[in-house]
Amino acid sequence: MTEKRVPSAPPSATAGGGAPPLVIENLVHRFGGVTAVDGVSLEVGPEERVAVIGPNGAGKTTLFRLIAGEFVPSEGTIRLFGQDVTRFPVHKRARLGLSRTFQVSNLFLNLTALENVRVALQAGRHDRWKFWGRIRPGDELEGRARELLAQVGIDERADVPTSDLSHGEQRQLEIAVALATDPKFLLLDEPAAGLSAAERALLRKALQNLPRRLPFLLIEHDMSFAMNLSDRVLCLDNGRPIALGPPDEVRADPHVKAVYLGRAG
Repeated sequence: MTEKRVPSAPPSATAGGGAPPLVIENLVHRFGGVTAVDGVSLEVGPEERVAVIGPNGAGKTTLFRLIAGEFVPSEGTIRLFGQDVTRFPVHKRARLGLSRTFQVSNLFLNLTALENVRVALQAGRHDRWKFWGRIRPGDELEGRARELLAQVGIDERADVPTSDLSHGEQRQLEIAVALATDPKFLLLDEPAAGLSAAERALLRKALQNLPRRLPFLLIEHDMSFAMNLSDRVLCLDNGRPIALGPPDEVRADPHVKAVYLGRAG
């Protein structure tokens, strides 16, 4: 099958001026003799929501970890808001406004939902070293934490221990924790993994309700979930980009059907 050229930039990439939130150019990552990501380029514009899909082994997770700073690419560059962060560690990217969720829960299960968000808020304050100071019920941090829980739709579960939340509610809580860092760009690592249909619907609503000023990149195996959330979709196969465009266009792409939908059955 003839490989077609895949465009990288959104139609309005330069509209409004300023550097795009995320630009990756010709990313390559090798593990020994295996090339997991092979020449991926993508530009995410302001207020844009982009999903990366593909069958198992397509390179989605490796690409995500390159953007997050867990891996350093073998070739290529990564820029956040115009700054080259290709070799920046995770914490330096976070300082620029990059936040992420995890495929495996990274929450404090012994704390309540409210306390998890409060911890994240405290970590971002200038007086964060006073972490063990006395907690005052109803203070500014608690108010903001409850706002964030409401934003993702689980404010009624604020005082429930995280270990007692459903898997879907924990996913929603992870988004609230990520928002507590006041991010400028959000990475979502397969947020729908392991969720029931009802839980996926609630999570999709929470993500759709995020402010448009917060662009995000979503790595997701559930094609329907990804396409219902995104302005554009990038499909990978064997580490290579094979399609990039609006969801309906990518869904109808013969190459995507051959390598992804056909396998998904």
